[in-house]
Amino acid sequence: MKVAREIKNMGSKIRGMRLLLAVVFLLAAAQLSYSGKPAPPPSQQASPLQDVNEAVFALCNALKSLLPVVAMLMIVFGAVVYAAGQIMGAETRARANVWATAAVTGALVAMLIATVAPAVLSMMVPGVQCDVFAP
Repeated sequence: MKVAREIKNMGSKIRGMRLLLAVVFLLAAAQLSYSGKPAPPPSQQASPLQDVNEAVFALCNALKSLLPVVAMLMIVFGAVVYAAGQIMGAETRARANVWATAAVTGALVAMLIATVAPAVLSMMVPGVQCDVFAP
């Protein structure tokens, strides 16, 4: 009975963390999409190719800035879940180990994407200078 209550409490905490992360991602996406400049008149609008280059450049910058932060949060989350699981029963400890492993694996995948994606985007759209080491 006690283990079931602990699992239920942990499940509600996980749902709360998911909601918090969703809000953070939505706020970050809104901040990235807002440029603060009004739209140019139709006679001065850029060509579609320029729009694609700007979109790929914005995507590259978003990947380089957001994914390392997300990876670090996932590592911290995995550590907290692992530590919390160690003080609970055997079944909950096993589930916490699986969740912590999944969080750390997700962090590694995020870092891999953040490392490889700029080079892939630069190859796909040659006009975009999207380098991992660019300032």
